[in-house]
Amino acid sequence: MACRSAAVMLALLTVLPAQTALAEADGPLTPGPESPLVPGAASAVESLVPGVPPGPRQPWQEPADTPDQMLPPEVYTPDAREDAVEPRDAAAGSDALIEYVPPSDAADRALTCSRRTGPYQRQVERWLKLKADGKQSGGDCRAIRTFQTRHGIKPATGFAGPVTWARMQLLSARENPNAAGKCRVRSSRVACVDLTRQLTWVQKGKKVLWGPVPMRSGRAGYRTRTGQFKIYWKHKNHWSTLYNSPMPYSQFFSGGQAFHAVYGSVYDPHGSWGCVNLRLADARTLWDVLRKGDRVSVWGRRAGT
Repeated sequence: MACRSAAVMLALLTVLPAQTALAEADGPLTPGPESPLVPGAASAVESLVPGVPPGPRQPWQEPADTPDQMLPPEVYTPDAREDAVEPRDAAAGSDALIEYVPPSDAADRALTCSRRTGPYQRQVERWLKLKADGKQSGGDCRAIRTFQTRHGIKPATGFAGPVTWARMQLLSARENPNAAGKCRVRSSRVACVDLTRQLTWVQKGKKVLWGPVPMRSGRAGYRTRTGQFKIYWKHKNHWSTLYNSPMPYSQFFSGGQAFHAVYGSVYDPHGSWGCVNLRLADARTLWDVLRKGDRVSVWGRRAGT
């Protein structure tokens, strides 16, 4: 068992239906047939693709998401020669904030403002201090587009998707990610994994040593286990023999579940197959922050699981 990324998005991008340009409106807008329903619902996940036009594969669509084995790996001590090898860098643009949108929105190059009600519509409206009615309007779209443009989220079409909401949650958590006190405060280092907000950070006492950063946890049926754990093995160049795929900067804490980098997008709405997936740069930094024996606290629940 393993937690691959959603390479399935590539199949969705192969043939995308065309859609005529949609103009901005001031009144409520009616969701189209491809509109997501609720966060995490199967139909919602299946209807969203990266918001880029059909064409050559983009770096953030790379299907090299690394599988996460459910069973504990074979633990051994890497020699100095192996540890001296750094995992390959991610392709340029892999960390781009590419919003996941309905296929027709991705296909329409002329689209300026999405009429679709996004899966995180109400949450985004509330964050922007708009009327939180969960319905897309022209005013909602313009406000969301302004936020997306300011934070480099593409396409900036006002669709309230998972990337836009994830960015808002990260901004809200930066000053004090443990404001709700969900992560246990100890005198030693603790890696905190918030499945609800899809954020992770490291704290010592009440001081945040690293993060918070966005992450991706397990999908429905392969949930990341909650509870209190310890880092029991660190393997910089771990390779899944089960799926013949790399798992860079792996730090195992529960069976085959580990922190590790992925070469695709951590915002993929499908989720991982159990591990805590990180952007390559974040996983590389976390590798130097955590030590064997450090505690890991996991709580909450990813939407749709």
